[in-house]
Amino acid sequence: MTGQQLRALDTAAVPGTEVTLARLLADVAQLDEVPLDSNFFHDLGADSLVMAHFCARVRKRPDLPSVSMRDVYRHPTIAALTAALADGTAREAEPSTPTVTAPAPSVAATGRPHYVLCGVLQLLSYLGYAGLVAVVTTRGYDWISGGQSLWQAYLRSVVFGAGVLVLLCALPVVAKWLLIGRWKPRRIRVWSLPYFRFWLVRTLVRSSPVALFAGSPLYPLYLRALGARVGRGVTILSRAMPVCTDLLTIGDGALIRKDSLINGYRAHDGVIETGPVTLGRGAVVSEATVLDIGTKLGDAAQLGHASALHTGQEVPDGAHWHGSPGQPTDAEFQPVQPLPCGTARRAVHGGLLLVTAVLVYVPMVVGCLDVLLSRLLEGNRFLVRSETSLARWGFYADVLTVTAVVFVCAVPAGLLVLGTVPRLLARFVKPDRTYPLYGFHHAVHRASLLMTNSRFFTRLFGDSSCIVHYLRWIGYDLSGVEQTGSNFGTRVKHESPFMSAVGTGTMVADGLSVVNADYSSTSFRVSRTAIGAHNFLGNRITYPARGRTGDNCLLATKVMVPVDGPVRHDVGLLGSPSFEIPRSVLRDSTFDEMTEGDGLRRGLAAKNRHNAVTMACYLFAGWLYFFCVSLLFASAASLYPQWGVASIALANALVLPFTVVYFVLLERIVTAPHPPGPLFCSIYDLRFWRRERYWKVPAETYIQALNGTPFKSLLWRMLGVRVGTRLFDDGLMVTERGMVTIGDNCTFNAGSIVQCHSQEDAAFKSDRSEIGSGCTFGVGAFVHYGVRVGDGAVLAADCFLMKGEVVPERAHWAGNPARPAPLEGGGEG
Repeated sequence: MTGQQLRALDTAAVPGTEVTLARLLADVAQLDEVPLDSNFFHDLGADSLVMAHFCARVRKRPDLPSVSMRDVYRHPTIAALTAALADGTAREAEPSTPTVTAPAPSVAATGRPHYVLCGVLQLLSYLGYAGLVAVVTTRGYDWISGGQSLWQAYLRSVVFGAGVLVLLCALPVVAKWLLIGRWKPRRIRVWSLPYFRFWLVRTLVRSSPVALFAGSPLYPLYLRALGARVGRGVTILSRAMPVCTDLLTIGDGALIRKDSLINGYRAHDGVIETGPVTLGRGAVVSEATVLDIGTKLGDAAQLGHASALHTGQEVPDGAHWHGSPGQPTDAEFQPVQPLPCGTARRAVHGGLLLVTAVLVYVPMVVGCLDVLLSRLLEGNRFLVRSETSLARWGFYADVLTVTAVVFVCAVPAGLLVLGTVPRLLARFVKPDRTYPLYGFHHAVHRASLLMTNSRFFTRLFGDSSCIVHYLRWIGYDLSGVEQTGSNFGTRVKHESPFMSAVGTGTMVADGLSVVNADYSSTSFRVSRTAIGAHNFLGNRITYPARGRTGDNCLLATKVMVPVDGPVRHDVGLLGSPSFEIPRSVLRDSTFDEMTEGDGLRRGLAAKNRHNAVTMACYLFAGWLYFFCVSLLFASAASLYPQWGVASIALANALVLPFTVVYFVLLERIVTAPHPPGPLFCSIYDLRFWRRERYWKVPAETYIQALNGTPFKSLLWRMLGVRVGTRLFDDGLMVTERGMVTIGDNCTFNAGSIVQCHSQEDAAFKSDRSEIGSGCTFGVGAFVHYGVRVGDGAVLAADCFLMKGEVVPERAHWAGNPARPAPLEGGGEG
């Protein structure tokens, strides 16, 4: 605003707050004038990034009230915002006041000797586990190979496989009771000896093969063996295994749906805090939720999808809550009626599942394949058990040939199976019909779900024109699709592809979960889930079958899609619970000329060519890794007669460090010519295509193998993150590693994410993020691009820190979108 305009405002006796806010917005948005009644987005051309900077500037002024992004969207003019702040309307419009529990008294930090000692003990534990696996597998392989016939070898494979399965399932239980006993509420300094015991038990529990049986009656039984108090008729669909199980209480008939995080612990400022989580009889925890320690759902209470309960929150009996943090609602989150599903039905299903695993899957993995290879290739150069074989080129040529043939044949064979078998299975499950759990129809539904959710193929085809054809092949209804080359990202999942429909012109960034099935603890129902036309969906969105959105909607990252109320059209939705925002802003239309006509045809053709090369690089990198690992174990098998178990143990121990080095080098090779940096460009820009190659070609899952160890900070440095000292990382993911700076003594909980980019329709935006020293990110916290988090700041569980936000030093923020949160017991962060 110009000086002449400000003087005119003063002359007209406009309140001082309006003048100050107008001056700040003019400075941030680089405008000459800010009329008091002009809409921030439609008239002034501002976007969420500009307004986040405006909010940060306002919060720095002690003479002005605090302003959040929710305030800005609800009152999008200076005049309306000032009036709302003056009379309290802005605060009354908040769905709830997010609170965080005041930090417990600080605990003296462990010194460097403890830091080093913990890392050494963790390394020795890994080597010991590798040795144990080597001893078991070599003894079993020798015994299986001694079979006189294929049938005898199969029977031995069944016996050995069953023994291995029992061992892998029993080891976490034994370790938990020996090293921990019963979990109790306590505080554990990270890197201390008690922390090492905690880490070892947590790692073993999380690596248990029982996680593969999530959704079956075997899962609750295993939690009981670990000390959890789990009632009768409980159904748990989430694969995230609770760790502090003695502190977990689940009442009869409760339901926990997929992607829910109930850890029983959290990390805060270098300390592990354990605490209780209680679910009453018939309680419902919906998809993609976070339950922090010290939370409770009463009998028949419900918590909606994309929601969270913070420490101290309790949902009363029979109440329905949603949002992050949770708050009351009238929405229904369990629309399917229960059906009879007794103990006998559950026992039969669990028994059949075990029998199938032992008689079919386990022998294929641990026995029959090895015996078949050894018999087919005996006498050939491949896998000849002598040291001299390693000196002959033929040995390596044979390994290369076998791995190439297996890899090349596996891709088309997998596509053929995914396009045929699930279609046959889907005929047995009728839409909108309720079936009891753990019967034939449930087994068919689960088989189709597991087969069609292939991470390999969605990563291969995602972010390219091929993803549309792939999703159609496995059953999606994508009639009338407008090809953009980026219709879907690399992570798309569902419960039934045949019940999934996406309208024409809709684009999905990444991490979409289509929820086609509704559950009770005893029944399920598959329904059609339809996403409207000309939508844009951001990252990490769970879309339920009853989602109330129609055409031309913007669904922001981590939004809670409403399941009640009118169908939303021509609006944007943000937050949990969601509220309306503009569908688009002027900045997003910058590249509109490239999304139609000749510009689109040329850009799409060039993008397709670049994506084809990226997909080829992804396949080659995957095969090369497969070849190297196969060569490692083939060499170990060749040395086995001379070295014994030591050769296999050495191969087991080298797999993880080799994986780390391989993918770090691969990522460095991909990014060396063009390191990721700040961008604002079209999706038909070469710089964006290079970013897609960076996301696709190097793997990421191996990063989580180092969670909770000092080696994780070393890995981040190798990948380009600027990391300070004494980082505690229990599960952080960083999408653009070279664009993030992390200070000293930071603490990151499981499921936390720092994402340095955003895509909205055909526009891509990316910027650096800075995290100060001593910061703590809660379980499931999500941080967008271009943010600055001050020293000692705390982000609560499941919060969403929007792009461009500035969190002051030692502040406590919570909510989706995140905003300053008062501390429990008074005061404000």
